[in-house]
Amino acid sequence: MMDNLTSRLSGVIKTLRGHARLTEDNIKDAMREVRMALLEADVALPVVKAFVNQVKERAAGQDVVGSLTPGQAVVGVVNEELIKLMGEKNDALNLAAVPPAIVLMAGLQGAGKTTTAGKLAKLLKETQKKKILLVSCDVYRPAAIDQLQTLATQVDVDWFPSDPSQKPVEIARAALDHAKRHFHDVLIVDTAGRLAIDEAMMAEIKALHAALNPIETLFVVDAMQGQDAVNTAQAFNEALPLTGVILTKLDGDSRGGAALSVRHVTGKPIKFIGVGEKLTGLEPFHPERMASRILGMGDVLSLIEDVQKGIDQDEAVKMAKKLKAGKGFDLEDFKSQIQQMKKMGGMASLMEKMPGQIGQMAKGIEGAQADKSVARIEGIINSMTPEERRKPELLKASRKRRIATGSGVSVQEVNRLLKQFEETQKMMKQFSKGGMAKLMRGMKGMMPGM
Repeated sequence: MMDNLTSRLSGVIKTLRGHARLTEDNIKDAMREVRMALLEADVALPVVKAFVNQVKERAAGQDVVGSLTPGQAVVGVVNEELIKLMGEKNDALNLAAVPPAIVLMAGLQGAGKTTTAGKLAKLLKETQKKKILLVSCDVYRPAAIDQLQTLATQVDVDWFPSDPSQKPVEIARAALDHAKRHFHDVLIVDTAGRLAIDEAMMAEIKALHAALNPIETLFVVDAMQGQDAVNTAQAFNEALPLTGVILTKLDGDSRGGAALSVRHVTGKPIKFIGVGEKLTGLEPFHPERMASRILGMGDVLSLIEDVQKGIDQDEAVKMAKKLKAGKGFDLEDFKSQIQQMKKMGGMASLMEKMPGQIGQMAKGIEGAQADKSVARIEGIINSMTPEERRKPELLKASRKRRIATGSGVSVQEVNRLLKQFEETQKMMKQFSKGGMAKLMRGMKGMMPGM
């Protein structure tokens, strides 16, 4: 996300590193580049002006005098101002209400409201142990009700049935009554969208808000709309007492101007960001982490959270015991590690959150390409017999040919996988001997830039 903005800002910082000190001239040149980078990222013009003026004022003032180099000084100032621009801290969902706490989802058609409702239900169920009820008040879009029912089944939460022949306010009131009688903690209400803002849509969402009096009214907006996303957010904010914004499809947007503009323009916090199609792809929005990623400094805290969510603790304990007992690391274990990595969003997703050059390397990895590569590795391992997975040394030429044919790849790809496995096996041996320092040195050899 925001690759172009990151590379442009990195270029500005690199240029400033070549100067011995900051002057009015080099600050002016740098701010011109920053302004262009933000405008190209589709950041709203008033936001660009306010941001550049603030950075310029601070860079020319006392903030950057002292021990830091010009490049470091400007990075510090830009980082702090980006955080301020996006809201300074994570603004968590407020569910402090007499149950059920009602969350009303609003937004245009195609922004991802229904999918986001399912993702939010899953997040609240798993992280806060809430009993959730989902209901659709979208009686206009074909299959909208069926889609939400399917999502409710997938994330294993309750679903309140509705019908296109009913009125949205009637559905909402019936769902609220059901939620109260069945002791649900949270009622998430999905509403109808339109292709553009119109009076009928606004009247309906206002009526739903009046009938439900939700504690959270969340505006769901497609980040790929750029400047239009901000204008739409502003229109909804004038019509409804919004409490927050959810930005969807942020992973598919190379510009990302909406993330930098929407908080400043509406005054409402970005509470979550949607990344990817999977139902796990909803993350709390942390301005300081996003600023760090924009400036190419990585997002180590989100990386740690991804790892904690994705790792099967029982599997990790079994693996540790196996390595400690000296039983070694086999291809079955290798496959298990790959599957856990998939749960965390894949290699590209993990790497782009890492600081420095490793994060930059991830930009060359297409998400779909990385997923195909992982699927290919799984296919090769699945074509092996259980004995071959336990004893990779059995894999001679004839067996490799059989495996290649069975998994639809070349023998060279089988050899490449075995080489990758051997490298991982060596690292695991070092780890089993208690050598974390050795393990890190081994990773350094495998990943240039660490």
